Amino acid sequence: MSDNSNDSISTVKPRGRGIYLLPNLFTTSALFAGFYSLIAAYESSFATSAIAILVALVLDGFDGRVARMTNTTTAFGAEYDSMADMVSFGAAPAFLMYSWSLSSLPEETWGQLGWVVSFVYCACCGLRLARFNVAVGTADKRFFQGLACPAAATVLASFVWVNINFGNSGEQMVVLVLIATLLAGGLMVSNFAYYSFKDMTANKKVPFAMLLALLLLFVTTAVDPPKMILIASSCYAASGPAWALVSWYRKRRAR
Repeated sequence: MSDNSNDSISTVKPRGRGIYLLPNLFTTSALFAGFYSLIAAYESSFATSAIAILVALVLDGFDGRVARMTNTTTAFGAEYDSMADMVSFGAAPAFLMYSWSLSSLPEETWGQLGWVVSFVYCACCGLRLARFNVAVGTADKRFFQGLACPAAATVLASFVWVNINFGNSGEQMVVLVLIATLLAGGLMVSNFAYYSFKDMTANKKVPFAMLLALLLLFVTTAVDPPKMILIASSCYAASGPAWALVSWYRKRRAR
Protein backbone atom coordinates (compact mmCIF):
# COMPACT_ATOMS: atom_id res chain seq x y z
CA MET A 1 0.00 0.00 0.00
CA SER A 2 1.48 3.39 -1.02
CA ASP A 3 1.93 6.47 1.17
CA ASN A 4 0.42 8.90 -1.37
CA SER A 5 -2.53 9.62 0.91
CA ASN A 6 -0.24 10.64 3.75
CA ASP A 7 1.78 12.86 1.42
CA SER A 8 -1.36 14.63 0.19
CA ILE A 9 -2.54 15.27 3.73
CA SER A 10 0.78 16.68 4.81
CA THR A 11 0.85 19.14 1.91
CA VAL A 12 -2.55 20.68 2.72
CA LYS A 13 -2.00 24.24 3.95
CA PRO A 14 -4.04 25.57 6.88
CA ARG A 15 -6.70 28.09 5.96
CA GLY A 16 -5.59 31.67 6.47
CA ARG A 17 -7.29 33.92 8.96
CA GLY A 18 -8.12 36.70 6.54
CA ILE A 19 -11.14 38.98 6.44
CA TYR A 20 -13.60 39.56 3.64
CA LEU A 21 -13.01 42.87 1.91
CA LEU A 22 -16.42 43.93 0.55
CA PRO A 23 -18.67 43.87 3.67
CA ASN A 24 -15.90 45.24 5.89
CA LEU A 25 -15.30 48.01 3.38
CA PHE A 26 -18.88 49.20 3.91
CA THR A 27 -18.38 48.97 7.68
CA THR A 28 -15.17 51.00 7.45
CA SER A 29 -16.95 53.60 5.32
CA ALA A 30 -19.72 53.89 7.93
CA LEU A 31 -17.06 54.25 10.63
CA PHE A 32 -15.37 57.00 8.61
CA ALA A 33 -18.69 58.84 8.25
CA GLY A 34 -19.20 58.70 12.01
CA PHE A 35 -15.66 59.92 12.63
CA TYR A 36 -16.13 62.74 10.13
CA SER A 37 -19.34 63.71 11.96
CA LEU A 38 -17.28 64.19 15.13
CA ILE A 39 -14.78 66.37 13.28
CA ALA A 40 -17.53 68.46 11.67
CA ALA A 41 -19.29 69.00 15.01
CA TYR A 42 -16.00 70.05 16.60
CA GLU A 43 -15.59 72.64 13.82
CA SER A 44 -19.20 73.85 14.36
CA SER A 45 -20.37 72.49 10.97
CA PHE A 46 -23.46 71.02 12.59
CA ALA A 47 -25.51 70.42 9.44
CA THR A 48 -22.59 68.56 7.88
CA SER A 49 -22.17 66.55 11.07
CA ALA A 50 -25.85 65.53 11.02
CA ILE A 51 -25.71 64.56 7.35
CA ALA A 52 -22.58 62.46 7.99
CA ILE A 53 -24.51 60.44 10.59
CA LEU A 54 -27.27 59.80 8.04
CA VAL A 55 -24.65 58.72 5.50
CA ALA A 56 -23.30 56.28 8.09
CA LEU A 57 -26.85 54.96 8.48
CA VAL A 58 -27.06 54.17 4.76
CA LEU A 59 -23.65 52.51 4.68
CA ASP A 60 -24.42 50.52 7.82
CA GLY A 61 -27.51 49.12 6.12
CA PHE A 62 -25.40 47.68 3.32
CA ASP A 63 -22.64 45.80 5.12
CA GLY A 64 -24.82 43.11 6.67
CA ARG A 65 -26.89 42.62 3.53
CA VAL A 66 -23.78 42.39 1.36
CA ALA A 67 -22.28 39.85 3.75
CA ARG A 68 -25.40 37.69 3.61
CA MET A 69 -25.75 37.99 -0.16
CA THR A 70 -22.11 37.02 -0.76
CA ASN A 71 -22.08 34.41 2.03
CA THR A 72 -19.23 36.21 3.78
CA THR A 73 -20.80 36.59 7.24
CA THR A 74 -18.17 36.20 9.97
CA ALA A 75 -17.90 36.78 13.72
CA PHE A 76 -15.19 39.33 13.01
CA GLY A 77 -17.54 41.31 10.77
CA ALA A 78 -20.26 41.31 13.41
CA GLU A 79 -17.91 42.61 16.10
CA TYR A 80 -16.38 45.20 13.78
CA ASP A 81 -19.87 46.41 12.85
CA SER A 82 -20.71 46.93 16.53
CA MET A 83 -17.53 48.92 17.06
CA ALA A 84 -18.37 51.13 14.09
CA ASP A 85 -21.96 51.56 15.30
CA MET A 86 -20.71 52.73 18.69
CA VAL A 87 -18.83 55.56 17.00
CA SER A 88 -21.33 56.47 14.28
CA PHE A 89 -24.57 56.13 16.29
CA GLY A 90 -23.34 56.52 19.86
CA ALA A 91 -20.45 58.95 20.20
CA ALA A 92 -21.16 61.06 17.10
CA PRO A 93 -24.83 61.93 17.88
CA ALA A 94 -24.01 62.51 21.56
CA PHE A 95 -21.20 64.92 20.69
CA LEU A 96 -23.36 66.63 18.06
CA MET A 97 -26.18 67.30 20.53
CA TYR A 98 -23.72 68.58 23.14
CA SER A 99 -21.79 70.80 20.72
CA TRP A 100 -24.87 72.22 19.00
CA SER A 101 -27.13 72.76 21.99
CA LEU A 102 -26.39 71.22 25.38
CA SER A 103 -23.12 73.07 25.84
CA SER A 104 -25.12 76.33 25.92
CA LEU A 105 -26.61 75.54 29.34
CA PRO A 106 -25.55 78.08 32.00
CA GLU A 107 -22.43 76.78 33.72
CA GLU A 108 -23.33 78.20 37.13
CA THR A 109 -26.61 76.27 37.33
CA TRP A 110 -26.94 73.52 34.68
CA GLY A 111 -23.45 73.40 33.18
CA GLN A 112 -22.81 69.76 34.10
CA LEU A 113 -26.20 68.56 32.90
CA GLY A 114 -25.36 68.91 29.21
CA TRP A 115 -22.46 66.51 29.05
CA VAL A 116 -24.15 64.13 31.51
CA VAL A 117 -27.19 63.81 29.23
CA SER A 118 -24.90 63.31 26.23
CA PHE A 119 -23.03 60.58 28.07
CA VAL A 120 -26.28 58.89 29.10
CA TYR A 121 -27.25 58.62 25.44
CA CYS A 122 -23.81 57.28 24.51
CA ALA A 123 -23.90 54.72 27.33
CA CYS A 124 -27.40 53.59 26.32
CA CYS A 125 -26.12 53.00 22.80
CA GLY A 126 -23.32 50.80 24.14
CA LEU A 127 -25.76 48.84 26.31
CA ARG A 128 -28.14 48.42 23.37
CA LEU A 129 -25.37 47.03 21.16
CA ALA A 130 -24.15 44.66 23.88
CA ARG A 131 -27.66 43.32 24.46
CA PHE A 132 -28.19 42.87 20.73
CA ASN A 133 -24.92 40.92 20.33
CA VAL A 134 -25.79 38.62 23.24
CA ALA A 135 -29.27 37.91 21.84
CA VAL A 136 -28.09 37.07 18.30
CA GLY A 137 -29.27 33.59 17.36
CA THR A 138 -32.00 33.41 20.01
CA ALA A 139 -34.14 36.53 19.48
CA ASP A 140 -36.91 36.84 16.90
CA LYS A 141 -35.27 38.42 13.85
CA ARG A 142 -38.51 40.13 12.84
CA PHE A 143 -38.37 42.44 15.86
CA PHE A 144 -35.82 44.47 17.79
CA GLN A 145 -35.91 44.68 21.57
CA GLY A 146 -35.57 48.40 22.08
CA LEU A 147 -35.01 51.09 19.49
CA ALA A 148 -32.09 50.29 17.21
CA CYS A 149 -29.06 52.59 17.58
CA PRO A 150 -29.13 53.78 13.93
CA ALA A 151 -32.80 54.75 14.29
CA ALA A 152 -32.14 56.70 17.50
CA ALA A 153 -29.21 58.49 15.88
CA THR A 154 -31.37 59.32 12.86
CA VAL A 155 -33.96 61.04 15.05
CA LEU A 156 -31.33 63.26 16.68
CA ALA A 157 -29.38 64.01 13.51
CA SER A 158 -32.46 64.89 11.47
CA PHE A 159 -33.75 67.01 14.37
CA VAL A 160 -30.58 69.11 14.24
CA TRP A 161 -30.70 69.31 10.42
CA VAL A 162 -34.31 70.51 10.37
CA ASN A 163 -33.76 73.17 13.03
CA ILE A 164 -30.68 74.50 11.26
CA ASN A 165 -32.72 74.82 8.06
CA PHE A 166 -35.37 76.74 9.99
CA GLY A 167 -32.73 79.04 11.45
CA ASN A 168 -33.21 77.84 15.03
CA SER A 169 -30.11 77.84 17.20
CA GLY A 170 -29.18 75.08 19.62
CA GLU A 171 -29.52 77.48 22.54
CA GLN A 172 -33.16 78.13 21.62
CA MET A 173 -33.95 74.41 21.39
CA VAL A 174 -31.99 73.27 24.46
CA VAL A 175 -35.03 72.03 26.40
CA LEU A 176 -36.29 69.96 23.47
CA VAL A 177 -32.77 68.66 22.88
CA LEU A 178 -32.55 67.50 26.50
CA ILE A 179 -35.88 65.67 26.21
CA ALA A 180 -35.14 64.18 22.77
CA THR A 181 -31.68 62.96 23.78
CA LEU A 182 -32.93 61.31 26.97
CA LEU A 183 -35.91 59.75 25.19
CA ALA A 184 -33.75 58.37 22.39
CA GLY A 185 -31.36 56.85 24.92
CA GLY A 186 -34.17 55.43 27.04
CA LEU A 187 -35.92 53.85 24.06
CA MET A 188 -32.71 52.07 23.05
CA VAL A 189 -32.51 50.20 26.37
CA SER A 190 -36.28 49.71 26.70
CA ASN A 191 -38.15 46.44 26.16
CA PHE A 192 -40.44 47.87 23.48
CA ALA A 193 -40.68 45.74 20.34
CA TYR A 194 -39.78 47.37 17.01
CA TYR A 195 -40.31 45.82 13.61
CA SER A 196 -36.88 45.13 12.10
CA PHE A 197 -37.86 44.89 8.40
CA LYS A 198 -35.33 42.04 8.08
CA ASP A 199 -37.93 39.69 6.61
CA MET A 200 -38.57 42.10 3.71
CA THR A 201 -36.22 40.51 1.19
CA ALA A 202 -36.07 41.02 -2.56
CA ASN A 203 -37.75 37.69 -3.29
CA LYS A 204 -40.66 38.19 -0.88
CA LYS A 205 -44.06 39.27 -2.13
CA VAL A 206 -45.57 42.41 -0.60
CA PRO A 207 -49.04 43.96 -1.02
CA PHE A 208 -49.41 46.43 -3.87
CA ALA A 209 -50.51 49.11 -1.39
CA MET A 210 -47.21 48.74 0.49
CA LEU A 211 -45.30 49.18 -2.75
CA LEU A 212 -47.19 52.42 -3.45
CA ALA A 213 -46.57 53.61 0.11
CA LEU A 214 -42.83 52.99 -0.25
CA LEU A 215 -42.79 54.80 -3.59
CA LEU A 216 -44.62 57.77 -2.04
CA LEU A 217 -42.16 57.78 0.86
CA PHE A 218 -39.16 57.93 -1.49
CA VAL A 219 -40.71 60.73 -3.55
CA THR A 220 -41.61 62.90 -0.55
CA THR A 221 -38.21 62.28 1.02
CA ALA A 222 -36.50 63.46 -2.17
CA VAL A 223 -38.57 66.68 -2.13
CA ASP A 224 -37.63 67.65 1.46
CA PRO A 225 -35.10 65.17 2.94
CA PRO A 226 -34.55 66.62 6.44
CA LYS A 227 -38.24 67.01 7.32
CA MET A 228 -39.32 63.65 5.92
CA ILE A 229 -36.43 61.81 7.57
CA LEU A 230 -37.33 63.42 10.90
CA ILE A 231 -41.02 62.55 10.52
CA ALA A 232 -40.34 58.96 9.45
CA SER A 233 -37.72 58.29 12.14
CA SER A 234 -39.86 59.89 14.86
CA CYS A 235 -42.89 57.80 13.85
CA TYR A 236 -40.75 54.67 13.94
CA ALA A 237 -39.38 55.60 17.37
CA ALA A 238 -42.93 56.13 18.64
CA SER A 239 -44.19 52.86 17.14
CA GLY A 240 -42.70 50.78 19.97
CA PRO A 241 -44.49 52.51 22.86
CA ALA A 242 -47.64 52.88 20.73
CA TRP A 243 -47.80 49.15 19.97
CA ALA A 244 -47.14 48.30 23.63
CA LEU A 245 -50.02 50.58 24.63
CA VAL A 246 -52.35 48.97 22.08
CA SER A 247 -51.40 45.48 23.27
CA TRP A 248 -51.96 46.45 26.89
CA TYR A 249 -55.39 47.89 26.05
CA ARG A 250 -56.41 44.75 24.14
CA LYS A 251 -55.38 42.51 27.01
CA ARG A 252 -57.30 44.66 29.47
CA ARG A 253 -60.46 44.48 27.34
CA ALA A 254 -60.06 40.74 26.97
CA ARG A 255 -60.02 40.34 30.74
